[in-house]
Amino acid sequence: MTTTPLPAPGAGIPPVIPPSAGAPAPGRAARLWRGRAEDAPWARPALLGLLAVTTVLYLWNLSASGYANSFYSAAVQAGGASWKAFFFGSLDAANAITVDKPPAALWPMALSVRLFGLGSWQILVPEVLMGVATVGVLHAAVRRRFGAAAGLLAGTVLALTPVAALMFRFNNPDALLALLTTVAVYAVLRALEEDRGATKWLVAAGVALGFAFLAKTLQAFLVLPPLALVYLVCAPGGFGRRLGRLALGGLALLVSAGWWVALVERWPASSRPYVGGSQNNSFLELTFGYNGLGRINGEETGSVGGGPGGAGGGRWGETGIGRMFNDSVGGQISWLLPAALILLVAGLVVTRRASRTDTARSAFLVWGGCLLVTLAVFSFMAGIFHEYYTVALAPYLAALVGMGAVVLWEERTGLFAPVTLAVTAGATAYWGWVLLGRTPEWLPWLRWAVLTVGLVAALGLLLAGRVDRRIGLGAAGLGLAAGLAGPFAYTLATVDTGHRGSIVTAGPAGAGFGGMRGPGGRGTAMPYGFPGLPGQSQGAQGQAPGGGGGPQGMPPGMSPGMLPGAPGGEGPGGGMGGLLDGVSVGAEAKSALLVDADSYTWVAATVGAQNAAGYQLATEKPVMAIGGFNGSDPSPTLARFKEYVAQGEIHYFIGGGESGPGGRSGETGQGGQTGQGGQSRQSSQSSQSSRGSQADQGDQTDQGGQVGQSDGARTRAGGFGGGPGGNAEISSWVAENFEKVTVGGATFYDLTRPK
Repeated sequence: MTTTPLPAPGAGIPPVIPPSAGAPAPGRAARLWRGRAEDAPWARPALLGLLAVTTVLYLWNLSASGYANSFYSAAVQAGGASWKAFFFGSLDAANAITVDKPPAALWPMALSVRLFGLGSWQILVPEVLMGVATVGVLHAAVRRRFGAAAGLLAGTVLALTPVAALMFRFNNPDALLALLTTVAVYAVLRALEEDRGATKWLVAAGVALGFAFLAKTLQAFLVLPPLALVYLVCAPGGFGRRLGRLALGGLALLVSAGWWVALVERWPASSRPYVGGSQNNSFLELTFGYNGLGRINGEETGSVGGGPGGAGGGRWGETGIGRMFNDSVGGQISWLLPAALILLVAGLVVTRRASRTDTARSAFLVWGGCLLVTLAVFSFMAGIFHEYYTVALAPYLAALVGMGAVVLWEERTGLFAPVTLAVTAGATAYWGWVLLGRTPEWLPWLRWAVLTVGLVAALGLLLAGRVDRRIGLGAAGLGLAAGLAGPFAYTLATVDTGHRGSIVTAGPAGAGFGGMRGPGGRGTAMPYGFPGLPGQSQGAQGQAPGGGGGPQGMPPGMSPGMLPGAPGGEGPGGGMGGLLDGVSVGAEAKSALLVDADSYTWVAATVGAQNAAGYQLATEKPVMAIGGFNGSDPSPTLARFKEYVAQGEIHYFIGGGESGPGGRSGETGQGGQTGQGGQSRQSSQSSQSSRGSQADQGDQTDQGGQVGQSDGARTRAGGFGGGPGGNAEISSWVAENFEKVTVGGATFYDLTRPK
């Protein structure tokens, strides 16, 4: 088969005829609407329409998610109140401990809160804007070389990817990471186009990746190998010049990522917050340990379910090449993943005879390399893995679909292109049919419509080069409709539902679980004996609502009231959704914390960041998160906590129990059992006082660090509750030495009233 190189951008377009001297120049609004003179008249209006529809789609029902991930929302609230907390990414405005990530992803949200006040929209609208910007940058990157149609298709695929619709409406760091890595790819593609201006574009790419590192540490660098290698091999100019420019881009990356790291590492530890997620108060340790190699090999000291020699792939789902297609992850990202892989190969085949510096082939290598490297890491990493991580794949996947479809359409008069288009359409329709079959009670007609229309489109595309162009376009349109119908429906289900908590999934109920699974499971069962989950005690079991395959296992001590959609709960539908969400604080507890609040550095302290976040967001006052995210960080020490108490800096220590209607379970009943809906089996004040003698005897904490457990319940080192010298000792010391009161169903210890 012979192929012809793709034309250069703008080739074949008639020259622009300048307006007559007397004709008025078009206004700014007209130029914005018309776009470039060399583009088709529909190109710019179509782009503006895509961006407008994406904005409306992502803003739809936005406030249903409330504070989304309370862990990050608390840090945003703190950053909106304190510039020091803003800089470090502290969980509270008094700067006790930071989140377990660098703070760049928090900065746009914190600025929004500082300007407009604390609220759901103020936190989440910046994430929506990042999503719209990512669609725009992706369109620009693809359009430059492959035309407006390819750019629009790529942007549409990205906007309708379910996990993208989820994370561009959520406050995790992944939204900023996806935007900045897309900007970096765009800049490298610009550097590949020209020799004279390449340096500035490589520097821009380095800056983008540097700030992406400050959003989510080493994950930002997954795209570095393909970007650097493709530029080194395919860019114009001599090899030495290419190598020197790459070095300058690397220097820009080092400076843009390293300035904050250097300041934190050199800052006296006594005057900055503890680095959350680390065991030695070091950001470098956090970067290369818990957030670095630990994610690859599973040895994440201090993580939920992690620890030296611990978790492995089984705790976070089966690893391997099929991970992105399994029951848990597939519906989030993989709808068009087979198509992207097929079109990547096809694009490289079509451009195989092009010159070394051909920008079309370079684009396939860049986007394809980013997809394959990230795909491989996600598929085989043994450490913590959540479905929403896959939003990082969405721009690369979407670009390959847009580029590959247009390239093959232009080559449709041959044999290879129409056969490949037909195979792509058929495979995409079949895979959509499979994915929709995993939620059989949700829109059961859709899967058969997708399969039927997709197969008809495949037949039409097979003949696209031999029939009238309009018939071929109709077949292509049917293929796109079939391929996008499934993810579009999942996206609508996603935006129509609120999502809260640390672990969220896109799509309808039963479409995904949220990351924690038993070995060999379907992706919806939680393993027994899972270390590190809040409220875990011996003997208690429950069932997760809304699963896709009947009753689901629960870890010991987890009650249905801790889960979204349970009686008294507040989480969303769509899988497990809000697991590890912040507590819902009742009016009585809020009022108690606000009494004389300005007299204290922290109005309260409690074990775990999500527990602290609920109280902090309700009061907008600093609440100390003992032990960081899951209570396993050694901060503060018992000695330091005693100093805070002696100096009158903390008013209350919050133990177990509910905090108002809809609160999560916490205080356990006798024997360590939890009741339905998070209610304690014995939650009356008489029950509390009858157990006071146990507290006087130094009763141990449960794995959430909460006091009042039955004899024998102890913390597990490295899990929720920490090891020796961590929050277990603090909880026991508080229970032994301070008066316990019940406020709105929650157990408070007044640290100003010793026994």
